[in-house]
Amino acid sequence: MKLKILLAVLLLASPLSAQEASPAPAGLNLEQRMLVRCSVAFAMTAFAQDNGNAHAQQYPPLAERGQEFFVRSSAQVMDEVGLDFDQMAALHEREAQELWDNQQIDEIMPACLQLLEQSGL
Repeated sequence: MKLKILLAVLLLASPLSAQEASPAPAGLNLEQRMLVRCSVAFAMTAFAQDNGNAHAQQYPPLAERGQEFFVRSSAQVMDEVGLDFDQMAALHEREAQELWDNQQIDEIMPACLQLLEQSGL
């Protein structure tokens, strides 16, 4: 039940217009969309941390744990939905652009960090 609440919070953090502008691919459920969003948020934040971005330093280091989450979550979504590598990469790119354009990383990071903790990584 706790995971479903986190999923809902994460998706509600994005404006409705942004959700309508870039719908999830057919067959991508709420949990899978959340895994993709958090994976991308971790990757973007880890990149910013590695480049000395002071704002990104407010989050725990994400280079190792975030990368592992990214890899595992991506593989899970690919397997469950039947995406190939190129389709998954395109999904990551769309999600990264949406997070960047709408400046949503800070909004979703609390739920994503909780998900990272629950993952045991």
